[in-house]
Amino acid sequence: MAAAAGTPRFGIGSASALLAGICAGLWLPVRPPWPLSLLALLAGIGLWGWRFTRQPGARRLSGALLLGFGLASLHAAHALWLQLPVSWQKHDAIVSGRIIDLPVHEPRRTRFLFRVASDAAQPARLRGRLLRLAWYDDDPGLRAMIKAGTRWRLPVRIGTPRGLRNPGGFDAEKHAMAQRITAVGYVREPSLAQALSTPTGLSAWRETMSERIRAGVASPSSRFIRALALGDTRALNDADWNTLRADGLTHLIAISGFHVGLVAGFFALALKSLWWLWPALGRRCPRPVAAAAAAMCGSAGYAVLAGASLPTVRTMLMIAVVAAVTWSRRPRRAIDTLALVAMTVLLIDPLAVLGAGFWLSFLGVAWLVWCLSDGVRRPLREAWKEFLAAQGVATLGLLPLSVVLFGQASLAGPLANLVAVPWWSLVVVPLSLLGTGLEALNAGAGSWAWRAAAWCFDLSWPMFERLAASPLSLLWLPEPVWLALPLAMLGAFWWLLPRGAPGKPLALLLWLPLLWPDRRLPAPGDVELTVIDVGQGLSVLVRTSHHALLYDMGPAVRDGFDAGERAVVPALHALGVSRLDRAVVSHGDNDHAGGLDAVRAEFPLRQVAAPEGAGVPGTQPCRAGQAWSWDGVRFRFLHPDEHFPYLGNEASCVLRIEGAHGAALLTGDVGEVIERRLLRAQPSALKADVVLVAHHGSAGSSDPEFIAATGARQAVVSSGFGNRFGHPRPEVLARWRQAGAEVHDTAREGALGIRIQENGVAVEARRRAHPRLWDATRR
Repeated sequence: MAAAAGTPRFGIGSASALLAGICAGLWLPVRPPWPLSLLALLAGIGLWGWRFTRQPGARRLSGALLLGFGLASLHAAHALWLQLPVSWQKHDAIVSGRIIDLPVHEPRRTRFLFRVASDAAQPARLRGRLLRLAWYDDDPGLRAMIKAGTRWRLPVRIGTPRGLRNPGGFDAEKHAMAQRITAVGYVREPSLAQALSTPTGLSAWRETMSERIRAGVASPSSRFIRALALGDTRALNDADWNTLRADGLTHLIAISGFHVGLVAGFFALALKSLWWLWPALGRRCPRPVAAAAAAMCGSAGYAVLAGASLPTVRTMLMIAVVAAVTWSRRPRRAIDTLALVAMTVLLIDPLAVLGAGFWLSFLGVAWLVWCLSDGVRRPLREAWKEFLAAQGVATLGLLPLSVVLFGQASLAGPLANLVAVPWWSLVVVPLSLLGTGLEALNAGAGSWAWRAAAWCFDLSWPMFERLAASPLSLLWLPEPVWLALPLAMLGAFWWLLPRGAPGKPLALLLWLPLLWPDRRLPAPGDVELTVIDVGQGLSVLVRTSHHALLYDMGPAVRDGFDAGERAVVPALHALGVSRLDRAVVSHGDNDHAGGLDAVRAEFPLRQVAAPEGAGVPGTQPCRAGQAWSWDGVRFRFLHPDEHFPYLGNEASCVLRIEGAHGAALLTGDVGEVIERRLLRAQPSALKADVVLVAHHGSAGSSDPEFIAATGARQAVVSSGFGNRFGHPRPEVLARWRQAGAEVHDTAREGALGIRIQENGVAVEARRRAHPRLWDATRR
């Protein structure tokens, strides 16, 4: 049994094997059959939990691996079973339930999570399920009624959670699965909605307390005090978040595991002080045991106060495990305690690995434990030196993960955190919490503490705004290959080895695939087109070997969704685009021009073309005959003519792109009339290997003779899933296929990467190249 001691059931080896199995189960391209997952789970439990006399280490690790795989697969299967099938898209229902979070009020809509009641009066498929809903209404009186903790009866239109799929984009389908969201939708007939109760419960108390902070603190910084005290970030605007991201401070401003740990530390310190004042208490209960209990109670109370979000609950659970280890009074290494905490979190919710917070919190602590304890590095007795060392270790160790998760690195982050961590955590946050506690005891008693917290916050915020405005504050990095992360982590491990370790400068070479990935730029004469998935709209990035052009920027709708900000800009960053040499707005409709402002804010545009009369400010007219060449590729506008009036869709800029090995035709939203006009005027110019199907595949476009004249091998449609127009029309797709073209649609395939090169035309669909088991298109 001596060998068994070398592989403890809850040690670092078992934790690593469990994590590897969970990752394998969740990152498979397809979901395994549930009987196979159940068999893996049972076999894993047997191998991991049983005491073996021969080869206990290998079998226990194999058991933990199988246990993780089976558990994650079953959790994923259950989370996806909770979701509505794709066939239920635009399903109408009447549901009763409760708003369970703080509603987010926007200019035209209110967003919230809605838990459907479990009674028999509810639709069977929705009983007890979680819905993410939007309520479109500008009535101030109605908005005042949409509060957390309120029960409502709502007529809703819902469908399966579905998101865009782009390089560098947010994976909404993964998020919905991790949150166990059944459906997304909106209140269909607001006039028929009925409020069934007044606000009650913890969420209602949080919203009431947030309103008191807003009313009691005149400073604009009250929005930050609400975030720090209650986790209410609804008042933070885009500029605030941009500053926080540029300075690497997002982990400090909203209620997170860091704040829960801070509160736990304050409770433990307060109880230790009590034991110090009355030493006799130690005879009844040892001080460490009592401090652990106080820390656990403090973290639990604060997590509930902050809305019991997943990061806070995870940290509360971690503190509870550490407290249990302390109560056991058995010596345990810090790394083994961390392994036990990780296994506890993973066994309770294996889908936690889908969130960035899990990796950042556990890897951050693991780096600190490995580098700053057990004599791995020289003793750091002075507190400020320990703090600097911890900051350096966390920055270097977590940089590879931050780049992969967020596509960016905050160069100002280490400096900003040196100020923000001690000042906000030891001054601003305690004052914010003190005010909340006093206010809970007596209305009006906490205002002075909140005002003091806002005043202290105001002392530091201007400095962080100036730091964020520095051109070197934030570095965007292209999307790397999968191997870049493990290589960079190995490089960080090598670099952080004790002094005297050989070849440390060589460790920097392992960072090259992450920091300078191959952008796969086209060769001279080749053309690359990326049709970005923007929903019901259009945006196409065209690249040659040294230049980039953006054709349309997607929609920006009144309900808050801006494809330029949410899809186009992240995709450009992920593809390594540092500048745009030209931009073309095909015409003035919102689904093509709406995202222009967001793109302009991130990429200065010196030349923007649009049809004359389109009403797009800061543009020059695109006219038939205008042409230029980049890197052996010729660009030419075919439409509109100089005196063509602006007629909306029919005035779209039609752009021909001709490389050394083929051509592409971007048609905007022109209809059959303009297609026939182009066919009569310049039929030879329509010949193209790749054609963007006009007007998202509407019935009024894609004239059969026009299709025949193009001779296209690839026809590309940009449309939104389940859009109300029914685009693309089946008869239009049939015409393109009958002409010999292969048809691609962003609604089904996500972003489309198309290369026109020497060996032909290559098309890569994002959903097909990066398959995920939670992909809604395969259900």
